[in-house]
Amino acid sequence: MAGETPTQTLPPVSTTPTVSVSVTESVSTAIAEKQEQTPPPELVESELDSTVEVENQEMAPPPPVESESESPAVTEKPNEEEPPAPAASTVVMSESEMHQPPSTLPREVVRESRSLAAMMDKDKTEAQKPTLTSCTTTSAQEVSAIVGDKKIPQNLGSFKEESNKVADLSNVERKALEELKQIVQEAIDANLFTSETNTEENPENRKKEHPTEVSIWGIPLLKDDRSDVILLKFLRARDFKVKESFAMIKNTIKWRNEFRIDELLDEDFSDDMEKVVFMHGKDREGHPVCYNLYWEFQNKDLYRKAFSDEEKRMKFLRWRIQFLEKSIRKLDFRPGGVSTVFQVSDLKNSPGPGRREHRLFVDALILAFMFGLGVYKCSLVVPSFYTMISQFMSQRTKSKFVFAGPAKSAETLFKYIPPEQVPIQYGGLSVDYCDCNPEFSDADPATEITVKPGTKQTVEITIYEKCVLVWEIRVVGWEVSYGSEFKPNAKDGYIVIIHKPRKMSAKDEAVVSQSFKVSELAKVFLAVDNPSSKKKNLLYRFKVKPF
Repeated sequence: MAGETPTQTLPPVSTTPTVSVSVTESVSTAIAEKQEQTPPPELVESELDSTVEVENQEMAPPPPVESESESPAVTEKPNEEEPPAPAASTVVMSESEMHQPPSTLPREVVRESRSLAAMMDKDKTEAQKPTLTSCTTTSAQEVSAIVGDKKIPQNLGSFKEESNKVADLSNVERKALEELKQIVQEAIDANLFTSETNTEENPENRKKEHPTEVSIWGIPLLKDDRSDVILLKFLRARDFKVKESFAMIKNTIKWRNEFRIDELLDEDFSDDMEKVVFMHGKDREGHPVCYNLYWEFQNKDLYRKAFSDEEKRMKFLRWRIQFLEKSIRKLDFRPGGVSTVFQVSDLKNSPGPGRREHRLFVDALILAFMFGLGVYKCSLVVPSFYTMISQFMSQRTKSKFVFAGPAKSAETLFKYIPPEQVPIQYGGLSVDYCDCNPEFSDADPATEITVKPGTKQTVEITIYEKCVLVWEIRVVGWEVSYGSEFKPNAKDGYIVIIHKPRKMSAKDEAVVSQSFKVSELAKVFLAVDNPSSKKKNLLYRFKVKPF
């Protein structure tokens, strides 16, 4: 029979097979069937009755041709002339645009005396006054997934990262940067940052010492233009108030010296905690993404290993800071480079502030963020901690936190991180680095489609050359029907059911990976039917390989 089927001549196979894609939206099949079973209302005039009957017949979708087997099978009937397709609207797919935050209000810059000597004199008079340093602000986004019955803090708007190029600064900002550089240079010459006594008791001896190089995150201050990027972080954290920015730098360097950060980098820790905190992928602007999985501490053995006594808490804290410091040192602090990290904190079933040992650790970690790890924001464990310290945050710092409940965690992540870069466990397509995906990598882009309630989305891939078509598809949380089929262009060709349409539940495999060998001009259809009342996130990507 196959020998009697006429074949269509194909053009020579090229090294890059050509395909085209279109996406259509139609009424869910289940809903259409219910509408078909509902008798139309009786009309007075028979002529109108006839019209309604014809319209209902046109709207009914053609019955699908399926095989009883899940595996690819050839249907018995050849592909005949198809009836007119039901009314459908074509959906033009494009990359989701990043949410642009409203423009920030102009900042008021307070002008003060910039002389280092004057500042030190003034510090003496204020030494007895209690001070409170708020969390170091940064140029990164943090998405914290709050789940369960806990109240989700209100998002205060998306943070927009400023340029770290001097040429893009305003005149006031540029002047503040130059003044801060001058003060920092004076402090380096006077060994103010490295003096063990850190007092005015023996200023003459301090002046006689040879100036010692001062570094933050492995970048020597005032050695090249990378220092400008670092100093700008401190200036922006204090609204370009030079004196406050300089005080913050002093506190940061003091904390780093006391914590012996440079020595910490060489310490050897076990890798048991790598499943709690790890780097994975990049966001839409190229920032590396750090995931904090606090729910891992539900494991009692892991919890005891990290928090059961002061020694273990300190060890875990040192490992945590070492991990962050190493991640920061991999950033590009040159002007225009990626100098920040995007953090995702999964707070599902995380230990609460009621557990004293965990609260002590969080307090120490917040202190570390405040003084030593300025390209990260404070890492919060539960909303109550956010409420507790948010009163000390500036509006700029608060705007860096984005909270999402469990139902919208994947949707929120996709606003900032491409789906192909998001781990499978958070709704994306990226496998763990310890696993293997021979067909796709994080570099292969995915397309995201919103499947509206009561609709059916059909991805139509037209193939013009011999090839092997490989694809991945998932709907976050599934609870929809998925099917795929192959339709040759030849009128007497045979339709092949690749994946029999069936309902996919949340317990099914998160990502469906399939392939099909194409030897003639044809189309492959990927159909997702969402009869539910909730919208769904559909992700897919494909590639063609030589036949």
